[in-house]
Amino acid sequence: MDRYAVIGNPIAHSKSPWIHAAFARQTGQALHYEALLGPLDGFAASVHAFRAAGGRGMNVTVPFKLEAYALADRRTPRAEAAGAVNTLAFDEAGILGDNTDGAGLVRDLSANLGCAPAGRRILLLGAGGATRGALLPLLDSRPAALTIANRTVSKARELAGRFAGHAAGVPLDACTFNELAGERFDLIINATAASLAGELPPLPPGVYAEGALAYDMMYGRGDTPFMRAAHADGAMRVADGLGMLVEQAAESFALWRGLRPDSAPVLAALRRLIDAS
Repeated sequence: MDRYAVIGNPIAHSKSPWIHAAFARQTGQALHYEALLGPLDGFAASVHAFRAAGGRGMNVTVPFKLEAYALADRRTPRAEAAGAVNTLAFDEAGILGDNTDGAGLVRDLSANLGCAPAGRRILLLGAGGATRGALLPLLDSRPAALTIANRTVSKARELAGRFAGHAAGVPLDACTFNELAGERFDLIINATAASLAGELPPLPPGVYAEGALAYDMMYGRGDTPFMRAAHADGAMRVADGLGMLVEQAAESFALWRGLRPDSAPVLAALRRLIDAS
């Protein structure tokens, strides 16, 4: 039976084994998927040991995505653009690194939420790894404009400059949160980790355009603090990142197995599981 795993530290909370087991049942694929706690000083050794034992691929989560990028022998264009890797595939040629996070986000927005980024004014909050992973797929979706807002504006501007060559005519801007006053957006994506600490990005009031969607990459039982604040500030719709989690997993599964599972019933079942916990 082919072996796959997710590696991270911590890792006990990961939903990836449940998701990939559901994908395997649905598609009739014989595989085993496990969670591995990676030593903070031994990521590469853990990956090589898993591969040597017959492993076919791995998902990579915090804090190892940059190390996975360095470890890969070759990388997909979206991994190169992100500067981080969340999916490894092992074959005779070595280790392929991919980044499926942004593609998972775009598919969740488009297929599950009916909010395809094309033609929309998008605000992306934060300038860390989550934003880097999302930028290329979002720009490829041809929004009307995309703005990166961050507390430290130099980081946002650095990202905008890095991706300017991928914008292909899409206006790409960077600013502080204060500079958003008076601006309005159709889609606001929280790529910060603020919700994990029960905090909020310091958005000025009135940034949500009519019919806007507020999307938090974090997820959990019930609405996140960002979702609650967005709804109070006029966002017509709010969503968390559980769909992104399932869709990025489906991208990894398709890379490994050559077929894409039907993610909708898996997402619905996982939502029920989390809400019941």
